[in-house]
Amino acid sequence: MKKLSGVLLIDDDETTNFLNRRLLEKLEVTDNIRSFVNGKQAFDYLYNISNQNYDLTNRDYFQPELIFLDINMPVMDGFEMLDLYERLDPEFRKNIVMAVLTSSTHPQDTETSKRYAAEYLTKPLSIEKVKNLLDKHFES
Repeated sequence: MKKLSGVLLIDDDETTNFLNRRLLEKLEVTDNIRSFVNGKQAFDYLYNISNQNYDLTNRDYFQPELIFLDINMPVMDGFEMLDLYERLDPEFRKNIVMAVLTSSTHPQDTETSKRYAAEYLTKPLSIEKVKNLLDKHFES
């Protein structure tokens, strides 16, 4: 399996971020994982990466290839973040897989995710879900 350049975990639940990080580390998906607790923090990070507005030697900054995004969060929810994300340079976004990871099974949420060309996964994240996502988007 190809190792990804990086993964972002965006969820207001620190425990969820911790468990998802552990799962990804166990699967050795990437050496670079960052967590954010709301969409604004994550968007600001992606905005800076897309504009190379950071110290290039800082290992805390990397262009992710995979993003797990919760929907229901304070400050800026997942769909608000996706609205802004869609405005970033398409060249920057083309190598990023967006996966909405939520406890919601509401049909409106699944339809909205499709509008953003985002994968839709229900919590909890599992080995099988990660492997299916990687096989679908990252197999050579």
